[in-house]
Amino acid sequence: MVLIKSAQIIDGTGKPAYKADVLLRGDKISAIGTFPNKKADIVIDGLGLFLTPGFIDVNTDSDHYLSLFTEPYQKDFVRQGVTTIFGGHCGSSLAPLLYGGLESIRKWSDINQINVDWHSVGEFLKVLDRRGLGVNFGTLIGHSTLRRALIGEGLRDLTISDLEIFKKYINDSMKEGAFGISTGLSYAHSRQVPYSEIKELVQVVAEHKGVYATHLRNEKEGLLPSIYETLKVAEETGAETLISHFKPIYGYERDYQASLEILTPANVHYDTYPFDTSVIPIYTLLPDWAQVGGFEVIRTYLTTPGTRENVVKAISATKGDEIGDIRIAQAPGFSHLIGKTIRELAENEGLSLPETLIKMILLTNFRAVVFYKNIALSLAIAALMREQAMVSSNGASLPDDPDILKQERFYNTFPKFLEVVNSQKPISLEKAIKKITSDAAKKFGLKQRGIIQADNFADLTMFSFTPAGKMKVDFVFVNGEMAVQEGEARSSLSGTILRHNH
Repeated sequence: MVLIKSAQIIDGTGKPAYKADVLLRGDKISAIGTFPNKKADIVIDGLGLFLTPGFIDVNTDSDHYLSLFTEPYQKDFVRQGVTTIFGGHCGSSLAPLLYGGLESIRKWSDINQINVDWHSVGEFLKVLDRRGLGVNFGTLIGHSTLRRALIGEGLRDLTISDLEIFKKYINDSMKEGAFGISTGLSYAHSRQVPYSEIKELVQVVAEHKGVYATHLRNEKEGLLPSIYETLKVAEETGAETLISHFKPIYGYERDYQASLEILTPANVHYDTYPFDTSVIPIYTLLPDWAQVGGFEVIRTYLTTPGTRENVVKAISATKGDEIGDIRIAQAPGFSHLIGKTIRELAENEGLSLPETLIKMILLTNFRAVVFYKNIALSLAIAALMREQAMVSSNGASLPDDPDILKQERFYNTFPKFLEVVNSQKPISLEKAIKKITSDAAKKFGLKQRGIIQADNFADLTMFSFTPAGKMKVDFVFVNGEMAVQEGEARSSLSGTILRHNH
């Protein structure tokens, strides 16, 4: 039994904060009130600390980076107060796998790190049950993962038979606990997927009251048509819809602002983060036409003199000098590249910026991940404060490894968001907490999470602000077990593997 005394409670409902004691028994909140004489195994003095529901990160990549397996404690999340994460975004998930292959996540990680011993969503979730996680985890169904398994690397439309099989897999996966489906419509394998296919598949998810999350078809010159397409899916299917990592790209701020004004339906939200840097697979910097056909085909584009020259010209025309500031964050097997910019490497190699970029893509076998500063930060922060916004890291909890350069949003998104709220006060702290707790729980249909009340699961975060305005996470509980103690993450595996409608 744990007793938290005299904490300033922000309960996740949006109501004003109040001071009270909270009693935890097992994995649940047992009681809230004043307990001056109550004895407990652990007593925490909450005076001067805020006590809130554990934060919910609606868009993460710990599955894509396979760190669910390589870093099961998920310490980068619990250190920032996050107790629940969702994966399976951008069209790529770890299940269902028709043939046991992880090709759809090759852009993020080395798929040879783990042995796959599952096929269905149900089997995958049972594997995680056995292994354990430091946070609660739920997954979406990756549209591209399933589509590529069904028809291979081809870019053709689905036949009627293909579509019926696809719908059956989605229906079965939803019954087994998936929370919805995601698309990655800007990636080569999904760029030409017709609206009719998306609508048919999302309709199945809507029947299960699941979520449709989409990486937009175009975040730049085609932003507004992509938004209208998403709104149409949401309206015609009624599905809870989430636009993934919706960020204002430099040069397209006006279209982004216009998009915000039309994102008003109650079932449509977007997630984003308070940072100016994207974290992307290096090969996505190639022109669209050179990303088609899988890595083997792309390699021929980059190694055949005629097409390579066309790629160089296209990079020069569309990216120009800006690619010089792109920084390599991960390059498995090439640790000497970590932290280097394309410009620094170009100077060392005596090559142009586009030629250097191509060389790095080939050298790292398409597996490098880079930092790309392309987001209008002030507009991104303003967008976060709107009613339809949800907060996400769009990141992963990664092992502490000198061969990995972590972008700040992987480990500091939620403190950063609350620091901005606390200092600039664009919205109340109570409203900000509601956004990252009960609003997120409601979006994904989580039961007994996201609000501090008796009989709810004891996912809790305790924090304070320093005189300089920095947020300090002092204690975190995941299902009643302490995951962070006095600011230090513990090696806890108390997370629950979540199933939709279970």
